Amino acid sequence: MFTTVLVANRGEIACRVIGTLRRLGVRSVAVHTDPDAGARHVREADVAVGLGPARAYLDPDAVVAAALATGAQAVHPGYGFLSENPALARACAAAGIVLVGPPVEAVETMADKVAAKRLVAKHDVPVLPGTLDAALDDDALVAAAADVGFPLLVKPVAGGGGKGMEVVRSAAHLPAALASARRVAASAFGDDGLLLERLVDAPRHVEVQVLADAHGAVVHLGERECTLQRRHQKIVEEAPSPALDDATRARLGEAACEVARSVGYVGVGTVEFLVPAADPTDFAFIEMNTRLQVEHPVTEMVTGLDLVEAQLRVAAGERLWFGQDDVRVTGHAIEARVYAEAPDRGFLPSAGRVLLLDDGGAAAGPTAAPVRLDAGVATGDVVTGDYDPLLAKAVAHGDDRAQALARLDGLLGRVTVLGVETSTGFLRDLLADDDVRAGRLDTGLVDRFVAARAAATDRTGLRGAEGVAVAAAALVATGALDPREPSADPGEPSVAPWAADGWRLNGPAAPQVVGLRPPGGDVVEVRVTADGDGHVVEPAGGEPVRVVARRAGEHRLLLTTAPSGANASRTAPVTAARDGDVVWVSLDGRAGPWTLLDRTALAARRRALRATAPAADGTPAGPVEVRAQMPGRVAATPHPDGRPVTTGTPVVVVEAMKMEHPLLAPTAGTLRLVVRPGDQVRLDQVVAVVEPEGAS
Repeated sequence: MFTTVLVANRGEIACRVIGTLRRLGVRSVAVHTDPDAGARHVREADVAVGLGPARAYLDPDAVVAAALATGAQAVHPGYGFLSENPALARACAAAGIVLVGPPVEAVETMADKVAAKRLVAKHDVPVLPGTLDAALDDDALVAAAADVGFPLLVKPVAGGGGKGMEVVRSAAHLPAALASARRVAASAFGDDGLLLERLVDAPRHVEVQVLADAHGAVVHLGERECTLQRRHQKIVEEAPSPALDDATRARLGEAACEVARSVGYVGVGTVEFLVPAADPTDFAFIEMNTRLQVEHPVTEMVTGLDLVEAQLRVAAGERLWFGQDDVRVTGHAIEARVYAEAPDRGFLPSAGRVLLLDDGGAAAGPTAAPVRLDAGVATGDVVTGDYDPLLAKAVAHGDDRAQALARLDGLLGRVTVLGVETSTGFLRDLLADDDVRAGRLDTGLVDRFVAARAAATDRTGLRGAEGVAVAAAALVATGALDPREPSADPGEPSVAPWAADGWRLNGPAAPQVVGLRPPGGDVVEVRVTADGDGHVVEPAGGEPVRVVARRAGEHRLLLTTAPSGANASRTAPVTAARDGDVVWVSLDGRAGPWTLLDRTALAARRRALRATAPAADGTPAGPVEVRAQMPGRVAATPHPDGRPVTTGTPVVVVEAMKMEHPLLAPTAGTLRLVVRPGDQVRLDQVVAVVEPEGAS
């Protein structure tokens, strides 16, 4: 075994690899960019080396130089970044350093999805119809689309993770999809080559984990169902697949092993297949990922293997210590990816400082059971828009699928992140969907679920818990409660010692008035009045509620709420924190920020609303601003400055966390651009103005 290994990655996968290195007694070296100088993986490694600016993770020469400087004998690339970049494999080989991964020839062949298809087809592995030339320009791809047939999928030749993939259902939409896919591919992978592939309606996405040594032995470790995807990005994965029978499972495993043998594969890899939901026996090869996958923990949980340890042992030249007949899949495991994003606002990426991260009592790494949380951030860390928004992976194992689902839902309900918006609430809703629970999956399920959920969502607050969330936010915002201040007795009502309580001589307590605005929602004006050991909270237009808060730990409160004057009450655990003029509240794993508006801000808002009220015919009184809904970089301005636009026209495209987000014209009029491609924009920054005809 190696004595020193450099981990050429960041976030939760770097922490995951470092954990196994620590268990094996191997010295770990972390690399980091300037934005990541204080990141969790840097703190957990034995040694850390700075690489430079944000994109330096993509510099193979800098990674190899760091390995040489620290005496590392091997480099573990994790996933993403350089993990499937042949340049890193060649640079490591030239420096005499072992890359924990397959031979460079295998990386190059499978990195080119066109070459990979041609190769596996020769080995009798079924493939989907599509283009088989990686060098086709846009005109050639448009011409080839007629033979491929619509609907089709535009895919980057390099890379993975769904980045740059575009679904195209008609020839009219193909040119724009090609332009967008090339921009994303060039930015993410340094290669803007594209291919077309026949789109299979209602497919399932099933992949097989393979492991091969340098002595010719190849085994598979079962399959994973990765059908639940959004924007071609997996969000929930499980093992084994609920769709396959034993005969199909055996055929799929053997096909995956044949793909690995076709390129002389060494190490851990994943062979991906499309499986029609109507006929799972009719599968087709998509691609091979020549690296560890994000979803590898579910395979670890059902097989009992540490896949990172397996990678290291094979990379060190060991023979496989077991055969195919020794592989046993026990029970069921399900993983949900927790992203820094806002599901109720179109999954916009979220950034900021993590005020609190509570792991819900789950440990990390392959020894954790029956629940596991692999996280890449901790309390106090900063989530930036420079990288992928994956924060953590919640995983649960059970004797069967139903038990695994129940345990995963429970874990998501306990995990709390304050300071950045996350997808935990959305994941809990998704796991409760009837089709998900029954295993009736296809890759369009999440999109249908998102549309149905958006139509049913109350945008005034946290779904299903608006009253409690408003009450908690109002108490913290007015200073009635300080979630960091423990009470003398944890079981007694908790009131901040210097809170303004509205006391007046010879008169009733005066209420405090505060405005609370959830992201993308309307301001809720709330009156808070002290009442003995509690408070009466009255949202404008709502019924007053009496609230008593009790301390349950730092940032944690037990809120007992009851309609004013009623005896019936409800007690719920709430986690809260304040960051400047924003109050964060989490209830049942669903967290969100509430922006505080005091009396002065509320008065200014009322004046602004009066001044910008539309005319009787609905015409806006003045220019309408288009604001950035996330921090990022301007990738494109699709519409010319000074030209007319219609409502809904994309006017600015912002790239954040490796995804493109179009900002649309809110009304018809003349476009005035404020930014240019390449500009960095802040959250809520004005990027364009639309001047309606006839407006002042």
